[in-house]
Amino acid sequence: ERRSVEPPVSTATDKPVQARMFWSSATTPGTVDETDVELKLSADPVERGKQLLLALIAGPTDSAQRTLPSGTALLEFYLLPEGTAVADFSSVLSTNMPSGIQSEQVAVESIADTLAANIPNLRRLKILIDGQEAKTLAGHIDLTGYFLLHAPAPEPAPASATPGAGPAPQR
Repeated sequence: ERRSVEPPVSTATDKPVQARMFWSSATTPGTVDETDVELKLSADPVERGKQLLLALIAGPTDSAQRTLPSGTALLEFYLLPEGTAVADFSSVLSTNMPSGIQSEQVAVESIADTLAANIPNLRRLKILIDGQEAKTLAGHIDLTGYFLLHAPAPEPAPASATPGAGPAPQR
């Protein structure tokens, strides 16, 4: 007898951390804003990725900032060698996506930026729908290739007051 078992959402290595989540900007349409959220995340990068994507699907407290349609399910998340993340979502992601390139772009950016900001050494992302490669997310964003991941820059540190830290004086 074969039974499908849901992977655990919590693991033995979970500890509360400030996760950097990316949801729709409340002020600039078509962009994502970083929101720091305390989440219990696993030290294991695969489990951590699942936890982050489930938090992204659950959405922010303000539903207007949601980037992924409610009802979307994460079917699988795994990592390949060379820093490739593969996220497999249910078809709800594409069928319930609001129409237009902007909503698709924001959805992909929120997934990519959230993973890149919270899992070290990721280089690229592959998005699957129902275990298959889809041509587009919902008619606009091409899903046949990979999305390159760039970890969002941390907040700039205050300038140090160390003498001689500035440019050398010109003579």
